[in-house]
This record gives sequence, structure tokens and C-alpha cells, in this order.
Amino acid sequence: MKSVLKFPKAEVIALIQIFGALSTPTNAPDAVSNYELKPIALPRANGAVALDYFAYDPGTEKVWVPASNLGSVDVIDAKSDAVAQVTGFKTGEIERRGKKVIVGPTAATIGDGVVYIGDRGDATICAIDSKSLERGECVPLSTEHTITPDGVVYVAATKEIWITTRPVTASNTDAAKSLQVFDASDPRHLKWKAKVPLENLAEGYAVDNDLFYTNVEETGTTVAIDVRTKKIVSKWNHSCTDVGGLAFDATHKFLFNSCGDHVVNMDAGHDGKILDTMQTGAGLDNIDYSPESKLLYAAASQTATLSIAEINDDGKFHLRATVPTVKGARGVVAGKGETAYLIDPAEGKMLKLMRK
Repeated sequence: MKSVLKFPKAEVIALIQIFGALSTPTNAPDAVSNYELKPIALPRANGAVALDYFAYDPGTEKVWVPASNLGSVDVIDAKSDAVAQVTGFKTGEIERRGKKVIVGPTAATIGDGVVYIGDRGDATICAIDSKSLERGECVPLSTEHTITPDGVVYVAATKEIWITTRPVTASNTDAAKSLQVFDASDPRHLKWKAKVPLENLAEGYAVDNDLFYTNVEETGTTVAIDVRTKKIVSKWNHSCTDVGGLAFDATHKFLFNSCGDHVVNMDAGHDGKILDTMQTGAGLDNIDYSPESKLLYAAASQTATLSIAEINDDGKFHLRATVPTVKGARGVVAGKGETAYLIDPAEGKMLKLMRK
């Protein structure tokens, strides 16, 4: 699929002026604000690149982008936008929606001096030194070779890696109805530790010190799991059929849930009570919340828009701006200040959003 918007070769591709009030309710006009969208080309990308979970490391100010079908992980310096590349990852063929596709590294999470990469190509979890970019040990996700890693997240409270999974073939989905947990107490040498059974496939994740949150597909629920006991302690019904990513505000215990064409704010401190919803347009995937700027970012790939919202202490959304992006731009990660990064898989690029 090709993007509707074709970019010129100039470094800055879009200067978008958004008009309205600086803090407005979600049904009001866009806010007065200036944003830049800058494309960052990924090495060896000629056309579409499978991009999914990526991560920002505030310690090194680098963005880690697994470029799946290219068998590499691209590392963007947030200060200079220079791109380094870690190569040598395995690619392989899996079945997705009835078709055979080539995949490789698809997920990144920031650990203790190490960045962990989930590689669907050979169903492994690999460690990379966050400063030297030296690729270290890769360990298999399972001995049965029936599942591959989807989302990968470091849980600092227990020094563990928690992994949502997908089946290698559509005929064996039961094998992936669980979370896999690895011991990362020795950061560069992971060891399998536990499995957490679920009713269905997990989608998205967020961590609140002692709790791990994920959505369970086809059930319309979000579950909270105690990271020490590995037991489900809460289950909340949000009635979302098209579940996606999660984001968390640790100060207020707000859990933001991506639901296809809107975001739901659930109060994780009070039995998952729904506090507010915000329409964004269709095609949401991974969303993110910046505790530094107190902003939520949600990229709608079908409507080619990025919603930027402030969150009040009462949990209400207040839309700051709706920024035009490109068709297919989905998944967003907050960077330093009011900078954010979006994936543009159709064009094999990253899009850097900056407030002027």
C-alpha cells in the first residue's frame, strides 16, 4: 500500500498550522499550534517495511526501530536524527491472515543498559548494548517453536521481560494464549521463567510497577496481572472489539486503551472505571503518554491523523491538536519534551513530530 501523500526531498516535509484554542474539549476546533513532521529514512528501505513495536530510550536519547523484513534494528539519535543500524537478525516466513510473509525483528524495549529485541523471524529474544550497539545473546522464546514474540516489555520491579505472543500458524492459536516471562536479573543473559495463561491472545501492554496490563482479544477485557505472583488480580470490561495498545499515567493511575477509532481512559486505581473517551479516527495501533508533557498521542492510520490530547486530573481528554500525517502512519512513541515519533510502514520511514 502506497501513501496518499508524496514527500519532496527537502529535509522538513510538512509545516502544519493548527487553529483553535490551546486547551479545548474534544469536539472543539483544532488548537493554535505549529507542528513539523520530518521524515527519517531507514537504511536499505526501498518501499514498505514491516514496522511495529519501537521504543524511546530517555537515558541515551535514542529511538530503537526494528525493521522486520530487512533483518535489522535502526537506532535514531534524537538530537541529530542520524541513523545507526544493527544488522544480522534472522528473518523467516510466518502465516499472517492466511498469507505467508517474511518477518524478522519486530519489537523493542529498554532494559538496564540493554535493549531487548523480539525477533519473529526465528522466535528469539536478543540483547543489544544500549551504548555500544553491540548485539549479544539471543535466546529462543520456547522449545516447541509454535509461538513468536509480539510485544516485548521490560519490567523493572522484578527485572523481567514480559512477552505477548503470536502463533506461528493460524491453526495453532491455543499455543499463543499466554504471556511468556524471562528472568533478566543478568541483563545480557535471559532465562525463561514462567508462563501466564490467558483466555485468548494478548494485545498491547502497560506496566505500573507491580502490575502488568494487557488486552485480551475477542473478550472486550483488560486484565491486570501481579508481576510477582503472575496471577490475574483484576479484569475490566471496556467493550472494545478492536483492541490495540495501552499507555499509562502512573501519577493518576490512568490506563489509556486504544479501541480502533477511539481511546478510552480507565481508572486503574478504582476498578477500571471508565472516565472518558476520545474519538480519533480509524486505524489506531500503539498509543503513548508522556508524563513529562502530560500529553497523550494517538495515530489513526486510516484517517491519516495524529490526535494530541492533554489529560486533566479528573481524567478528561482535552484535544490540543489534530495533526495531518499520512495514510498508514500508525503507532507512536513519545520522545523528549513534546517530540514524538510515528511509524510509516508503507513508505519505510519514521516520522518525527516536533512542536515549533
